[in-house]
Order: sequence, then C-alpha cells, then structure tokens
Amino acid sequence: MEKNAKIYVAGHRGMVGSAIYRKLQKEGYSNLITRTSAELDLRNQQAVTDFFAAAQPEYVFLAAAKVGGIVANNTYRADFLYENLCIQNNVIHESYKTGVKKLMFLGSSCIYPKLAPQPLKEEYLLTGLLEETNEPYAIAKIAGIKMADAYRAQYNCNFISVMPTNLYGYNDNYHPQNSHVLPALIRKFHEAKVNQSAEVNIWGSGTPMREFLFADDLADACYFLMENYNEQGLVNIGTGEDLTIKDLALLIKNIVGFEGALTFDSSKPDGTPRKLMDVSKLHALGWKHKVELEEGIKLAYQDFLSKHS
Repeated sequence: MEKNAKIYVAGHRGMVGSAIYRKLQKEGYSNLITRTSAELDLRNQQAVTDFFAAAQPEYVFLAAAKVGGIVANNTYRADFLYENLCIQNNVIHESYKTGVKKLMFLGSSCIYPKLAPQPLKEEYLLTGLLEETNEPYAIAKIAGIKMADAYRAQYNCNFISVMPTNLYGYNDNYHPQNSHVLPALIRKFHEAKVNQSAEVNIWGSGTPMREFLFADDLADACYFLMENYNEQGLVNIGTGEDLTIKDLALLIKNIVGFEGALTFDSSKPDGTPRKLMDVSKLHALGWKHKVELEEGIKLAYQDFLSKHS
C-alpha cells in the first residue's frame, strides 16, 4: 500500500478497527478514511454506494460488524444475521464496483464447526455443524469469506479474508450483558474488588479452553497480510496457545487484585469446549504475535480503569 493511498477503515471506532487505524498511522499512512455509524449506515445500500462513489478508497479494511458475546449472539439472532450480511454485502460489492485495489474481510473463529479437530486449520471450514448459540453470526461471516473468494474468482478482485481468534485490548466492550468473556471478567473482578465482595461467580464450568490475542497484535498481523498475502481462502490469526476459562479468571483476579473466592455456575452454557487456532499458515508467511496474555491483560485493565472507574 502506497503511503499516500486512500485507505478506508470500516469500523474504526471498534476495538479491531481502532487498532488497525492506530497501526496505519504509526506506519506513516495519512490519507485514512473513516465514517462513524451515525455518518454512514453500512446496512444501507444506497448510503454505501454514495460513500464509495464520493470517497473512492483504494484499500479497504472491513472491520465493521455487529458483534457480541454468547448472550447477545443467542438473543439477537435475526439482527446478527441480517445486519452483518448487509454490511459485508454492501462494502464488498461497492469495493468491486469502484475498483478498490485490495480489501481485507475480517471474520471470527466462530466460523469453524463446533466439534472440529483441534487446533483449527483453515481447511476445516464447512466440515461440520456450527455452535448453536452463535450460528447466525457465524453464517454471516462464512458468507463474507465466500463472497470475497467469489469476487476474486469472477472479477479478479484482490479480496482476502482473515479469521482472528478471541480478541481483547484497548476500546473493548465491557457491557455487563453483551461483552465477551475476557472483558466481562475484568469488569466482574474490578467491581467485586471495589464492592469488597466475598466471591465472584463465573458462567459455566470453567473447563472450556480459549485462545486470546491482543487487538494491537491483530492489527499488526492485518497490516502484514495486507502487504504480503494475495490468495483466496482465509488465514487464521492467533497465538496458537490457549488456557482454561478458570486459569484465565485466576490470571485476571491477580492482575485486578481481587482477594475473594471464585465460584462456577455449571447451569450456564459453556459454549464450544475448545477453540484453538492452527496458526502454522500465518507463521509460515512470517508473522508471530508479540504481546503475551499477562502483559496484554494488564494493558487492557489500565484502559478499562481510564474509561470506567
């Protein structure tokens, strides 16, 4: 990407988009195009058509999406399917129509079958049934991957797809109902510490294993792939390392400084037993994560404190 190129970061206010935006600024890109959701509703086809015609971006990072944790995914099933399909359909199609040089579509590790072998290889896509709670979101993201590949096949568009693992970091969502597990635990332990609670209760058994990547590492990987990867299919982005939810909770408990006990509510859903990414493809291309989990959680907690305490 040329330093003066017009680059559109869709979803620049979210955790992922803001990390990509910071990375591009750091690398010396000054011609960055952004629109808030109030300025541009990506679900509105005519609005997106008008925006692309006027702005004429040369490169697109499609990090805009309707996202949430297990409760939100399961509750707003129609919204997650409809809105994500609208966003990616509009942005990908207009990128083709206006001659965008390269587009990156960002998905999620939930695209893989619920009981796929571990670690998750890129070729396991569509080899089994999805996790029921986030099936609508996963189907939308799978459609996005296939759409990028289809526009590559039919129109020779250089559209690529990446699948990040579970993310956390600056500008994360700490909403009590709609957040993901790591930010939810940061908030829970912080509030328990402030309120001097005797215990913190955690959803599920604590046994599922999860992998976590610092959002600024993801942005670094996205930039690397935008510069070095030009193929169909998808690339997993992760650390290739995971831990149990219980161990994650203990780590966050120590970082936050909560002194009380931990309890687990096994009546609540666990979700997928394990979701570890196979990142050998990414490593072979020459990229590896830099921020380890403990360091990353400390940075995320400081960010949380600056905004929520």
